[in-house]
Amino acid sequence: MNRLHPRTRLLWIARALITAAVLSGVALAARLTVAPPWVPAWTPAAVFVALATLGVASAVLRYRVWRYEVREDSLYLERGVLTRVRTVVPFVRVQHVDTSRSPTERAVGLASTVVYTAGSRGADVSVPGLALDDADDLRERLKRLAIRSEGEDAV
Repeated sequence: MNRLHPRTRLLWIARALITAAVLSGVALAARLTVAPPWVPAWTPAAVFVALATLGVASAVLRYRVWRYEVREDSLYLERGVLTRVRTVVPFVRVQHVDTSRSPTERAVGLASTVVYTAGSRGADVSVPGLALDDADDLRERLKRLAIRSEGEDAV
């Protein structure tokens, strides 16, 4: 089973800290504008500490669990902290494969490989946190395997 790039953990931790900072800023703004007497002055700091702790713990646990594997006839993904999700994407169901890079991923030199499958709305899976070369290699490998499986299953 393949693991995600170690910088992925740092990216997810940074996102959690930014989210905690923004929400504690909202709590501070609410405290300053509404100023209810029953809300203590340390509430925004408590919001930051609580959300940052939960976010960092979630990011670390999420990174530990996330795995993927390219099998003979499918892509296998395993992820999830509270709810473990195991996904098998048969190559015969693959429509197309993309490599995407969000601004935060570009900043740390990472990319995601997105596999679009035949099916209902939202029928796609993503392998995040790959080095750019690894994401491109995975995209090309999945593309070749999907094309090969289509030829084998053609009527």
